[in-house]
Amino acid sequence: MWDWLDTIPDPEIPAITLTDLGIIRDVGWDGDTCVVTVTPTYSGCPATSLINMEIETALREHGLERIELKRQLSPAWTTDWMSQRGREKLEKYGIAPPQPAGGPDKCPNCASSNVEKLSQFGSTPCKAQWRCKDCLEPFDYFKCI
Repeated sequence: MWDWLDTIPDPEIPAITLTDLGIIRDVGWDGDTCVVTVTPTYSGCPATSLINMEIETALREHGLERIELKRQLSPAWTTDWMSQRGREKLEKYGIAPPQPAGGPDKCPNCASSNVEKLSQFGSTPCKAQWRCKDCLEPFDYFKCI
């Protein structure tokens, strides 16, 4: 089932999957019901209902009929749960992956370390807007949460 769920793209960043993002916390069985535990990136995430629908659709396409989705808010999601593969996909997509230091170490477009923050707020609440001073391209940085 993990392989099936690994095909579902994140609705806001389609270059990574829900499993890359680390929001699918557990998959198991309660009798004959498949139980999937999901922790949204933050409690008010507007994509939560779409994510749940995509999970159910993927499982039903593989013949599962009894499905329960559990929303788990504690512990809260953290960027530490993102896979290394997901971080690499983000960078290839043009989004700097989260860094423990609180900012990108390089531009995802040209790999220059000469970058500056334009705004703490980006296209979604989990991203900030940065710019490379060498290639002059703006880019999103996935905030470390």
